Amino acid sequence: MDLLPIPRKIVKTEERYEIRYDAWLIAEPSCSELVKRQAGIFAKELEKELGYGLAFSRGTGRKGDIIIRQDDTCRPESYRLRVNEQGVLLEGEEKGLWHGMQTLLQMIRQEGGSLPGVEIQDEPALPNRGYYFDCARGRVPKLSWLKELADRMAYYKMNQLQLYIEHSFLFRDFSELWRDDTPLTAAEIMDLDDYCKERGIELVPSLSSFGHLYKLLSSRQYCDLCELEDSEKQPFSYRARMHHHTINAADPRSAELLKRMIGEYMELFSSRQFNICADETFDLGQGRSRKAVEELGKSRVYIHYVKELAQFLVDHGRRPMFWGDVILNFPEMIKELPKEMICLNWGYLWNQREEETRWMAEAGATQYCCPGVCGWNQFINLNWNAYENNKRLASYAVKYGAIGLLNTDWGDFAHMNHPDFSRAGMIYGASFSWNPQEIPVFEEMNRRVETLEFSGASGKFLNTVAKLPENSLFQWEGAVRYMELRKGIQEFEENHREYLDARRDEMKLADEKNVCIRIIAAELYRLSGTFPKGSRKLIKPYLVGAEAMRIFNDIGKVVYREYCGMEFADLPDCMELAQELETWFYHYKQVYRSVSKESELWRMQEMICFYGDLLRDLGRNA
Repeated sequence: MDLLPIPRKIVKTEERYEIRYDAWLIAEPSCSELVKRQAGIFAKELEKELGYGLAFSRGTGRKGDIIIRQDDTCRPESYRLRVNEQGVLLEGEEKGLWHGMQTLLQMIRQEGGSLPGVEIQDEPALPNRGYYFDCARGRVPKLSWLKELADRMAYYKMNQLQLYIEHSFLFRDFSELWRDDTPLTAAEIMDLDDYCKERGIELVPSLSSFGHLYKLLSSRQYCDLCELEDSEKQPFSYRARMHHHTINAADPRSAELLKRMIGEYMELFSSRQFNICADETFDLGQGRSRKAVEELGKSRVYIHYVKELAQFLVDHGRRPMFWGDVILNFPEMIKELPKEMICLNWGYLWNQREEETRWMAEAGATQYCCPGVCGWNQFINLNWNAYENNKRLASYAVKYGAIGLLNTDWGDFAHMNHPDFSRAGMIYGASFSWNPQEIPVFEEMNRRVETLEFSGASGKFLNTVAKLPENSLFQWEGAVRYMELRKGIQEFEENHREYLDARRDEMKLADEKNVCIRIIAAELYRLSGTFPKGSRKLIKPYLVGAEAMRIFNDIGKVVYREYCGMEFADLPDCMELAQELETWFYHYKQVYRSVSKESELWRMQEMICFYGDLLRDLGRNA
């Protein structure tokens, strides 16, 4: 029997307990109103797993019942679960009881109505175990998918969710930001907040406030607050959207504008925390704030602006958070920020070092460690990288006294990867932040994830999927960069060429890699038969992702012949390849729309049309 996160202490016995159809689920009088409501949610999930429901009541249980008992003398989020032939007794602190219910659901998913005897004592290593999803750069998920995400997070004992917002919320007085998008609304946010709260998850607001303000600072109304003059007149570039559009921190109007936006947004949440981001301020001091930076220094201008926004939040009863990449250059200044401030210390390499976490700990920062699911710019997530990255960051968090782990899912270059590809990476973070002392090897961890997440499939699917990304050569980022190069976006020409040149030699392996992709895809089709019917809808997105890798590898061959005259033994027919690409994109859009609003799907479509036209032009001129 597999449980994730792995409990801190579990003792198995020889007894068994049959969950009879006439058994009762009892919340004892000690249980709070929240626990009673959560027990009601639990009862509905029990019926889904068992195929029959139990009577649910509040009072005193009997032999054969499932009994929930609140004990607030227990440690925060801890629970004790005892299963024997007499029934089930779940005891714990208020929040811990909800986690214990998830453990019981995981047992029933695998064992059905006859449970093995166990005694479990469990509690998390880190008090904050969160997930961070980018809703700003290409993809705005549907509310229904966000609720499914909250359910999945609860199932793996996570307790915090943040949605990254730049412009993709329907601010009342900022229509120029969202007029060409499909933003989240106040009603959706409040609905999601209630849904999360019932499931033990704190929905924490997150709003970009310093760097990464492309839509705000490209608007006609607010472009004069951008650090770089005339940036709003530049053609759209995926690269520029990420590297420019820093707000002029020296202009007092900037902080006042962001306070307005923060003030409107924060009222939708029950959380008393707020993430102002304030990361990757690449252009600070390069334009309109140059004089202030020359007089005061870049660090001083930065810290003054962040402090003003943070103090605004503190004055309104909120605890501020911010990304720590900038302050790592002057960690001693963390002491100038409000004492309530939380530093979100990120690092996404598979072999991420621990120095940054140590530096912030030595500076006295209260911090989270923030790994990633490693899906951005990929057709299918790099799950091995995510496993290693989360494993390291969880260990650093414990070693240096961090108060949480926030696992990130970014949307660089249009968030084209399917969000459900991040399930495994999310579960790695959930498991390792709860119990970093027991981490199975990668292949075994995937087997356990698959058992719980895909309802007992073969145990081979995720390990097969993990082989796909190593065969992707001309990746989404490369395709974006070449398109921008061909369109004559001059600013990043040298950077784009460096990226393409660095990958020239590996393109020689395109035919070999495509053979591997076909073999793996055939195996995925075969493994689809091992999935229960309810889980088979997950197969198509992976097959579409695998097909993208093969098609773009072939496009890469055409591109590199055009770009630098590379010779290939076998080149695809450009006309046929254009047809393949556009047919693939038809199916990609179906997958995309199944979980997301339209958002910036049109930008991806523009790129597909660009390559379809390019291929036909090259084919006609061959």
